[in-house]
Amino acid sequence: MEKLAIKLCMGRDIGVHGNLFGGIMLSWLDETAATWACSICKNPNMVTVKIDETIFERPVKVGNQVNVYGEVKKMGKSSLTVYIEARGYNFYTGEEKLVCSTIFIFVRIDEHGDAIPIEDSVRQQYAHLKA
Repeated sequence: MEKLAIKLCMGRDIGVHGNLFGGIMLSWLDETAATWACSICKNPNMVTVKIDETIFERPVKVGNQVNVYGEVKKMGKSSLTVYIEARGYNFYTGEEKLVCSTIFIFVRIDEHGDAIPIEDSVRQQYAHLKA
């Protein structure tokens, strides 16, 4: 998997139970995955159409670092499916532990919001993956 982002949990990110608010985590993952999808597809017009089930495995506390990783799973005619994983990072040991993971699906759109094909040159790079 490719390391995509490093985030730091700050006081403003905390929910009522003293942990990173799940909605903040989802926004971190969506922003990271969407930016990466645009980079992969060499186009700024990739939009999130689906986020699969997300299971939060462990809490994130203030001051914790979160590393976000991704892997391309599928490339369709106009869609890109990626697996995204967030891992808590221990500064002292270098150990990472899974915080949460999910799958995102993005679609390339035109100026009207309609799906349009991802460039052939991009799709050919991922032809080995199931569409």
